[in-house]
Amino acid sequence: QVHLVESGGGLVQTGGSLRLSCAGSGRTFSRYLMAWFRQAPGKEREFVAAIIWSGGRQYYADSVKGRFASSRDIAKNTVYLQMNSLKPEDTAVYYCAATAAFTIESMIKMTSYEYWGQGTQVTVSS
Repeated sequence: QVHLVESGGGLVQTGGSLRLSCAGSGRTFSRYLMAWFRQAPGKEREFVAAIIWSGGRQYYADSVKGRFASSRDIAKNTVYLQMNSLKPEDTAVYYCAATAAFTIESMIKMTSYEYWGQGTQVTVSS
C-alpha cells in the first residue's frame, strides 16, 4: 500500500517562500508520476505541478509557472515543491498525489491519481 505524507505548510507573507515535502512509502516510484494539487476554500481541487519520477521532467500550471519548482530525492523517496514569490491566491490546502498510469493530457485531472496524501495548509497573508 502506498502512503504519501505531506509536510512543510504554514503561514507566510506575500512574496515569501515555502518548501513542501511529500514522503512516499510502500513501493518505489520509478514508474510513477508525482503531482501537487491544491484546494482553496469553496473551490475545486486544481493541478499545480507534476514530476515524472524517472527522468525528473516537470510540468506546471500557468498560475505557478516561474514561481514554483518541483524536484525529487530518489534516495529519500520524497518529492518537493519549492514555492517562491507567494501570493494570497496561493492560499490552499496542498495535496501530493501519485499515479503509475498517466499521459500528458491526464496529469491535470484528479481522477488520474490512485494515491493521495492528507494535505498540508499553506496560507499567504497580504
